[in-house]
Amino acid sequence: MNRRQLGSTGFDVTEVGLGTWNIGGDWGDVSEEAGREAVRTALDAGIDFLDTADVYGDGFSEQRIAEVLDEREVRDEVTVATKAGRRLDPHTAERYDYENLSQFVDRSREYLGTDTLELVQLHCPPTDAYYQPETFEAMERLKDEGKLAHYGVSVERVEEALKAIEYPGVETVQVIFNMFRQRPAELFFEEAKRRDIGVIVRVPLASGLLTGKLSRETEFPENDHRNFNIEGEAFDRGETFAGLPVDAGFDAVDDLREHVPERMTMAQMALRWILDHEAVSTVIPGSTDPDHVQDNAAVSELDPLSNQVHGAVRDSYEQHVFDAVHHRW
Repeated sequence: MNRRQLGSTGFDVTEVGLGTWNIGGDWGDVSEEAGREAVRTALDAGIDFLDTADVYGDGFSEQRIAEVLDEREVRDEVTVATKAGRRLDPHTAERYDYENLSQFVDRSREYLGTDTLELVQLHCPPTDAYYQPETFEAMERLKDEGKLAHYGVSVERVEEALKAIEYPGVETVQVIFNMFRQRPAELFFEEAKRRDIGVIVRVPLASGLLTGKLSRETEFPENDHRNFNIEGEAFDRGETFAGLPVDAGFDAVDDLREHVPERMTMAQMALRWILDHEAVSTVIPGSTDPDHVQDNAAVSELDPLSNQVHGAVRDSYEQHVFDAVHHRW
């Protein structure tokens, strides 16, 4: 597994990590053992960067991670990033203050079984919070208290990422970036590289569209966000199918199939495309299927995609995706 520096944090992490939103909820039911097994499989595949959040199953994801780290006795060998703030009213920036954030951080410290969290990311706060210095002063205070070692942000929009990295304490940005969400590769990636910001890529497979395994007839469980958040009914629409209308997504997938390199799956092509961007520190696909976790990890050793494939991806984006997505996120 190849490794990359996570910005200025000093962490040297595997370029393919594990996202654990799938373990915690909004993707259908997952048992405790299935959650633990996903983490075990990731560790066995060489992955040492795990991303979670306090709201993933109301602590379910954090607890499963802690159990496996203790079981394997590998806490010193694995970097765990969590998130805080999503428990607050997403429209009330003023509540992203020290009092609330410290409570969330303390809860994550308990669930992850550690005095100091390695990396805490503000979890997609409202845009106004990025223009509220007190929010970032609160994170700096928690760092001074030893409750967290580093902090960053998880954003919905490129503009939020660009504003966040103006604060000197922000060392990482988590952002949606995939073949259907290409805008971050423009100004934001340039600025992240210039400022030595770690870039964590989430939703790399566009909620499963870019696996090539879904169809227009696929039905999702009631508690799967691909059922209840298609139009952004529960949270930002961009988190589900990368914000792309589903039919347009399937049209783009059909267009991309003929460009999948030999001995690669479409999912692997999608992950390799992301890693071909130098500004990316790590990509965090999520899955509870052991075979999928192993296939994702294997992408680190695959050759970069050809210029021809990159060109085909861009052509498909401009034809099927650009107008619906590019300027929204």
